[in-house]
Amino acid sequence: MFTRDSRQPHIDTLIGKSARVHGNVEYQGGLHLDGHISGDVRSDDSPAASLTVSESGSVEGAVQVPNVVLDGSVKGDIHARERVVLGATARVEGDVYYGVIEMTVGAQIMGKLVRVAPRAASAPPAGTSGTQSGSGSR
Repeated sequence: MFTRDSRQPHIDTLIGKSARVHGNVEYQGGLHLDGHISGDVRSDDSPAASLTVSESGSVEGAVQVPNVVLDGSVKGDIHARERVVLGATARVEGDVYYGVIEMTVGAQIMGKLVRVAPRAASAPPAGTSGTQSGSGSR
């Protein structure tokens, strides 16, 4: 019934532990953060795009990425329409908008949790316009 997705996210970009970025970050694919970003973080629109923040990593700004794995801290809202995974050392000071969420005991959120529907699920399935066809008299 419940499954745990154990795949590691693909990493295209790495920001090291001693790095400090001042300004917004936009990227494609996967970003692993061990350092600090003072600014918003945004990925491309791909459902596979991901942000992984290690225990030493932190973001001071909004995060808009489909998939977020957080073991560090975020001071700002998180918008992840696919999946959010909060580890035991995760700290969020802001609201979390998520499609699916997984939290480990010890994770802290100082804000609201808001479930959002994935984009694909918001449109009705093809052929279901709400009218019935083929049920008329002959």
